[in-house]
Amino acid sequence: MLVEEIMSDKIITLHAEDKIEEALVLLNENHIRHIPVVNSDQHVIGILSDRDIRDAAPSVLEQNQNQDILKNKVSSIMTSPVITVHPLDFIEDVASIFYEHEIACVPVTKNNQLIGIVTEKDLLYRLIQLTGIHEQSSQIEVRVPNKVGVLPKITQVISERNTNISSVFIYPYNDSLTEKVIVLRVQTMNPMPLIDELKRQGYDVIWPNIPGLQR
Repeated sequence: MLVEEIMSDKIITLHAEDKIEEALVLLNENHIRHIPVVNSDQHVIGILSDRDIRDAAPSVLEQNQNQDILKNKVSSIMTSPVITVHPLDFIEDVASIFYEHEIACVPVTKNNQLIGIVTEKDLLYRLIQLTGIHEQSSQIEVRVPNKVGVLPKITQVISERNTNISSVFIYPYNDSLTEKVIVLRVQTMNPMPLIDELKRQGYDVIWPNIPGLQR
């Protein structure tokens, strides 16, 4: 899935000379946590987060703090330079950026101009959709050898039971190089016939791990 499929193109922006108090109003009125800072050519020159503003703004508990801080320009507290992504990047790349750089938002640029924004919430929502968990379904996890042709065989078992598959994920079993876990979300609220058939054909179903049933 591409960034352009999940990004928001309704972007609220600031300019470097805007005041911190203006940014604070925009964050509160629009219920957002990040605002890109752009120049006259819509090039991203910084980004401002609610945390940046909280750190700069006077505390409500300290009446004697200098309120003039809010009159400072956003350029004094914005983060720069800014990590950006392209609309044709994959959302997996965005997830990696969020994790590696410990950030929760990236502007989307094309030809160096701001065209969208992706937040951690946008990404998480779409990943939830990809798992199929929002549908009535059941999850089955099967431990398999890491070799060619295993996945088609398992999906054939499910197809022969006339059951649709909502999503498929694969990850290493206990960090093993020789075994994988195939996670299937299937469109049935009673996965037991599928589980019984998979076990009958010799597959190791590790979830659901129902007491009393033999692997």
